[in-house]
Amino acid sequence: MPVGAICAGSIRLRPWRRCGDADCGNSRAGSCGGAGAFAGRGGPDRAGFSSGLQHQRGGDKIGTGGSAEVAGAMFAALRRVTEAQGVFLAIQCCEHLNRALVTTRAAAEKYGWQEVTVRPVPHAGGAMAAAAYENFEQPVVVEAISAHAGLDIGQTLIGMHLKKVAVPVRLAESKIGEAILTAARTRPPLIGGERAKYPV
Repeated sequence: MPVGAICAGSIRLRPWRRCGDADCGNSRAGSCGGAGAFAGRGGPDRAGFSSGLQHQRGGDKIGTGGSAEVAGAMFAALRRVTEAQGVFLAIQCCEHLNRALVTTRAAAEKYGWQEVTVRPVPHAGGAMAAAAYENFEQPVVVEAISAHAGLDIGQTLIGMHLKKVAVPVRLAESKIGEAILTAARTRPPLIGGERAKYPV
């Protein structure tokens, strides 16, 4: 089962805008927060995710505008997507916890990750990490991982937890609110010289 690592900084949300999607399901007509980046177009995932974002004013500087409501909505959407794809989810903590990650005990034991003793809270770990710790079954915090893919929300440096070699993934959505999205997958390093052959 592959591992997907996520990190999220403070999110400043755009003003209300018309989405034109009759199936959006948002409680306020015509308002959509770009949840399709995680949950796909339409359906209950999108409605639940976008409604969690819409009522936040959001933050500016990383680590100063965390919101439990936004983090909870984002975590729920990410968990649904990763579970449906058969991917372990790991959420990166902030710098105060040395960018450790919250994941499940099953993932930590499968990959042999070093567990550390700490409980993430919004102002020491971050709102997303705190939401993950509260909502995972058997949550653990691990020091470091080598994930197969990563999603960086708000330029919070998920690259330190990816396997070599990272390959950029171009997303249909480039932002959540005002937070820039950066995604990457990984591949094994290519070795050999000019005579080496590689699988297609």
